[in-house]
Amino acid sequence: MGRLLLFKLMQAVPVILIVSVLAFLLMSLLPGDPAVIIAGEGATPEAIDQVRRGLGLDQPFHVQLGRWFARLAEGNFGASLMLNQSVLSAMGERLPVTLSLAGLSLAFTLPVGIFAGSVAAYYRQTWVDSVVMTFALLGVSIPGFWIAILAVILFSVTLGWLPSSGYVPISQDMVLWFRSLVMPAAMLSLFQIGFLARMTRSAMLDVLSQDFIRTARSKGLSEWKTVGKHAFRNALIMVITTLGILVSTAIGGSVVIEQVFALPGIGRLVVQGILARDYPLVQGVMLIYGFAFVIVNLTVDVLYTFADPRVRYD
Repeated sequence: MGRLLLFKLMQAVPVILIVSVLAFLLMSLLPGDPAVIIAGEGATPEAIDQVRRGLGLDQPFHVQLGRWFARLAEGNFGASLMLNQSVLSAMGERLPVTLSLAGLSLAFTLPVGIFAGSVAAYYRQTWVDSVVMTFALLGVSIPGFWIAILAVILFSVTLGWLPSSGYVPISQDMVLWFRSLVMPAAMLSLFQIGFLARMTRSAMLDVLSQDFIRTARSKGLSEWKTVGKHAFRNALIMVITTLGILVSTAIGGSVVIEQVFALPGIGRLVVQGILARDYPLVQGVMLIYGFAFVIVNLTVDVLYTFADPRVRYD
């Protein structure tokens, strides 16, 4: 296991380097000058040039990139231009919101998606299968921002059941925390449930057609043990692979959902940073997101060995 972790970490190094370069390059290609935004609309050209020199934006690209890597080597992700605080501090303040949203959406996704996919596989080519897969297809096809806006109109404006925006920390009131996140988390989980249901159905169909399932049934094992224990455990590899993708989409999808529901999370922070041309903030967040995705993939690789003893990494 130690060799596996070391090998995967070594593989992650070039990925992080590529993400770092892309994050720096993409922000440099965006239209607009952050020096103009920081100096203000009425600033003189001399003041704008002074801000540009202070930020190092007057230097060639390779010099700016070298300074970026030098700061990263020291553990310095930079300071936000619009918030006047470090990137890590800004993310730390908003991380609980994004983690709460992603965690609650996965809590909705896993039981519903796995159950729906398993039921569709067991009742394959019946009306049950058709209904489940139709809803799964709708889940992966409907734009998240559109269904989120409709949900706000229905549940907040028309019915008044849930708040349309805002966030209450769980430490302040658990009930209000749940009320503030249940609708955003449900909207975020729609795509995930549809995707997980389709992948679970595919994996279960492949396993249910295997010879050992027919042998188990011929021995008189109950359908619960045959499907729930033997079939699902062998389909777990595909489910774990899908789980890694779902965690990534939950973090990435929070950008749109947080913007629609005005949640003070990292996703909304990124949007504000892009609009304000806050280069250090967006670059730092993108790099940390890259770290998070690498850790998720590493965790999935490790879980493989626990889910299926046949999987071994040499």
